[in-house]
Amino acid sequence: MRQRYSFHLDQGGHSVTVNVRSGLITETEVLVDGKECAFHRVHGHGDYPLTLSAQLAGEPPRPLSVQLDRTGVAEHPLACVLEIGGAEHPMPEHTAR
Repeated sequence: MRQRYSFHLDQGGHSVTVNVRSGLITETEVLVDGKECAFHRVHGHGDYPLTLSAQLAGEPPRPLSVQLDRTGVAEHPLACVLEIGGAEHPMPEHTAR
């Protein structure tokens, strides 16, 4: 059965979204201001922890990373943390539409 997870955080005037679609193939994408900036695809239910890198637009561009990991909790099996400039920001899960 395919599962979907979505995490979102507005940070420094930018929108960062992480979408995960898991099943026989697990696809993870990072969107910054609505544009895909990182993508990971693997056969199976995903390799965790998983870290993907992207950057915020600007002059100069600011690097960011998101880390996904299993929580061990059935209601919320994945946790996502956004790292920008050395600060970590937990990303709340939001209901995919």
